[in-house]
Amino acid sequence: MALIYIVEDDESIREIEEFALKNSGHKVLGFPDAKSFYKQMTEVIPDLVLLDIMLPDENGNEIVKKLRRNSNTKKLPIIMVTAKTADIDLVKGLEDGADDYIKKPFSVMELISRVKALLRRTEPEEVKSIVFDELTLNNEKHEVTIAGKVIDLTFKEYELLQCLLINRGIVLERDRIMEIVWGTMYVGESRTLDMHIKTLRQKLGDYGSRIRTVRNVGYVIE
Repeated sequence: MALIYIVEDDESIREIEEFALKNSGHKVLGFPDAKSFYKQMTEVIPDLVLLDIMLPDENGNEIVKKLRRNSNTKKLPIIMVTAKTADIDLVKGLEDGADDYIKKPFSVMELISRVKALLRRTEPEEVKSIVFDELTLNNEKHEVTIAGKVIDLTFKEYELLQCLLINRGIVLERDRIMEIVWGTMYVGESRTLDMHIKTLRQKLGDYGSRIRTVRNVGYVIE
């Protein structure tokens, strides 16, 4: 399941897109304009963006160019949704950095298949190792070391640390972390995630303090 943002000022079209993608198992948030979209992007970066070209406050092509100039979003999968059918308009969107486009009107099946195909193409390759200053996470050995000293982590602590390191500097929502590490979006009463963060911080010593709690949102390592 992916987190998908829809930027579309036509409420009826946005609702159709949201309904179709949610029924396909994705988590979806919709935005009627660039302003509200940018605000959410400072909180959580999604797995994919469906972006209308004709928005009330900013052209979709300009949004794409801004996203591509940002190091955190330069590889973010983007599908342009447009009522324009001229080849020059479609080419411009791709040249600005969009990965794909869908012409209005479109079928629900086309939307789902395009999203599925782009997510599949942009799946990250398995990371062999992650280096974070003197902390190293080695997937081939399934081992974490700090300045060469092995840190004894449980399987879920290891998976949690890897999730945070892959998304270093990006605030991850609690339910997004639960989905990646535990395969569920249900946080539950046991506060499983919080307890694992607590023990992980303790085991990482000084590096544990670099795991920051973002109130009412989730966690980030930086």
